[in-house]
Amino acid sequence: MLRTHNCGELRITDAGKEVTLCGWLQRSRDLGGMTFIDLRDRFGVTQLAFNMETDASLCRQARELGREYVLQVSGAVTERSNKNPKMPTGDVEIIVSELQILNESKTPPFTIEEETDGGDELRMKYRYLDIRRNVVRKNLELRHRMALETRKYLHDQDFIEVETPVLIKSTPEGARDFVVPSRMHQGQFYALPQSPQTFKQLLMVGGLDRYFQIVKCFRDEDLRADRQPEFTQIDCEMSFVTRDDVLETFEGLARHLFKAVKGIDGITFSRMSYRDAMQYYGSDKPDTRFGMRFVELNHLAQGKGFKVFDNADLVVGINAEGCAGYSRKQVDALTEWVQRPQIGAKGLVYVKFNDDGSFKSSVDKFFDQEQLQAWANAFEAKPGDLLLILAGEKDHTRKALGELRLEMGKRLGLRDPDTFSCLWVTDFPLLEWDEETQRFYAMHHPFTSPLKEDLPLLDSDPGSVRANAYDMVINGVEIGGGSIRIFDRPLQEKMFAVLGFTAEEAQNQFGFLMNAFQYGAPPHGGVAFGFDRWCALFGGSETIRDYIAFPKNNAGRDVMIDSPAPIDPGQLRELNMKIIE
Repeated sequence: MLRTHNCGELRITDAGKEVTLCGWLQRSRDLGGMTFIDLRDRFGVTQLAFNMETDASLCRQARELGREYVLQVSGAVTERSNKNPKMPTGDVEIIVSELQILNESKTPPFTIEEETDGGDELRMKYRYLDIRRNVVRKNLELRHRMALETRKYLHDQDFIEVETPVLIKSTPEGARDFVVPSRMHQGQFYALPQSPQTFKQLLMVGGLDRYFQIVKCFRDEDLRADRQPEFTQIDCEMSFVTRDDVLETFEGLARHLFKAVKGIDGITFSRMSYRDAMQYYGSDKPDTRFGMRFVELNHLAQGKGFKVFDNADLVVGINAEGCAGYSRKQVDALTEWVQRPQIGAKGLVYVKFNDDGSFKSSVDKFFDQEQLQAWANAFEAKPGDLLLILAGEKDHTRKALGELRLEMGKRLGLRDPDTFSCLWVTDFPLLEWDEETQRFYAMHHPFTSPLKEDLPLLDSDPGSVRANAYDMVINGVEIGGGSIRIFDRPLQEKMFAVLGFTAEEAQNQFGFLMNAFQYGAPPHGGVAFGFDRWCALFGGSETIRDYIAFPKNNAGRDVMIDSPAPIDPGQLRELNMKIIE
């Protein structure tokens, strides 16, 4: 080893030891008679001291060093006269007796500090430098620890980790595939997996009983803060289980991670149907750290001559407690906020429940004090509260109010990143109708089992069939989801038929799975978690990019290696593909 210790481990108890350290020069300070250098490695920072009086040549050499030079130093550990309580090594310094430059460095394009002057794109271009920053390193250490603890828990629950193929067959359902042309089979293509779904079901047919994998997946879709073209899942499947068995097992995983990684005990889960989530929160991933449940007002607000309400499918609102003191300017700002194209509401009605028990609203011409009191009663409002109401087409209005609810929660400080509210959303619709193609699509995937009591509706009213599916939602973030699967061929064939597949198409695409079901497939179900989202949640961030070593930017590009990029014409000729001009 080139070093005896790392830069984060020396303490006052090590005073007097002769040590050798290696690392990067983070900063230097020339104080005339003394020069000080902060030497950094993955483990921390240690101060180095050079004295003109005891070794002038060595001190002069230290003054010539630039930022991010790679150094090896030897010397004696000494107690610092000016201790730094903010550093674990802040009680000691190294009186350097030997200095070797292992490698020089150009001046970095941004400061490698906790608070850097580099923008996102610049730091992504030089990601290997960004990783030297303490904040990025901690994110990657968090990711490592979460992977380790996940494996520990699942191993203790008798799961076995199995790797599944990366080059698979493209399927028409779900998001777009990334495709890979085959050189050996001209004109044919592999696809990169969006998930190992069918393989993990086949492992259940194979009798492995409990499978998991921390696996890279790929989707060629539009990007957001919580999406990347390649991402990581904690993918799991279990045999001979009911829905409750699956939920209890993975509540256990969540509790283990909260305890082992965050030091938080006592995490509990509630359950909510998809129908209630949409009706009361306007979202299938509601943030339940705070209230503001939706209250519908059609029966109280319509038929009073206010056309905005009378012509609406839905009149619905939330109670922003303690906000009756909002000024007209603040209310107008909220109105402008909901009218933005991203939200799309036509307007906002407000009712202030004043401290003296009176009401002031934007619809005073149409509703008297007694009627507004009835509204307040419906909201269980009290003096000092502010009612915010939207009206319009049902689904659009609920979605817009859901966004307003989250915004009010943010403005009122109710979305504390250190508070965690966990729930399962269950009983999703099995299918969703697409007007453009005039056919049903699977809301999760075509291998999801219907609820047993809804099976007869597959023939008569498929749009009303509920899925035996579930999503884990924490603080308004969908952390993962899964379902109890179809495990017999006749039901799987019927599902494909409802989705518009011919028998031949179903056999061509998924015959391998349906054939396997004929050889004693057990009842099974599972779940897949967004591992990157877990890490971002635990790290208190809204973007998963901070927890990926080499992420893509918002355009799906890796600006560090300049990918995607044109391919060599010779490679294209081997694939029998033409160059796109």
